[in-house]
Formats: sequence, C-alpha cells, structure tokens
Amino acid sequence: MERVTLPEVLTLEEVSEYLRLPMETLQRQALQGKLPGRKIENEWRFLKVAIDDWLRAQSSRSTLLQQVGAFADDTSLAQLRTSIYQARGRSEVDE
Repeated sequence: MERVTLPEVLTLEEVSEYLRLPMETLQRQALQGKLPGRKIENEWRFLKVAIDDWLRAQSSRSTLLQQVGAFADDTSLAQLRTSIYQARGRSEVDE
C-alpha cells in the first residue's frame, strides 16, 4: 500500500479522503463542534494533528466505556470503594 504524505492543514475534501467518510458527514460533525476544525469564510480547514488526536480520543473513550461495562456485575466494587474512602479519611457522600 502506498503511503501518502498529507499537509499539516487539511481541506474538507482531504479530511474526507483521510477518514474515508462522506464530506457531508464531516461538515455536519464540524458544524456541531464534534470534529475539530475552523470555518474560514466558506471554507473548512482542519489540523491533521487535531484530527489524529480526535480519532485517538474517540477510540480511548469507547475502550474505557467497554472496560467499565466489564465491571458491572463485580460484587466486590462496593467494598473496594468504601475502603478507598476510609483510607483517605473521606465520606462517600458530600455533606
């Protein structure tokens, strides 16, 4: 597979090619503030490093949520939480 070097600042079309997603989807995500980019006049610009960070953050978040779900049936968590708060000398509830 041929490796293509992208510029540091990408257009909407370049981000679309890079992420292999429709431009309309990316534009909607950018307008909603879900995709890091800036609209200058009528043109969108994206920092490649920001897009890469955004991708990593999205992956990390879903991985974390999957891991949290794995503990849903763990009966030892309540006792663990209690012992952590006791070791810190703090109440489990705000007073």
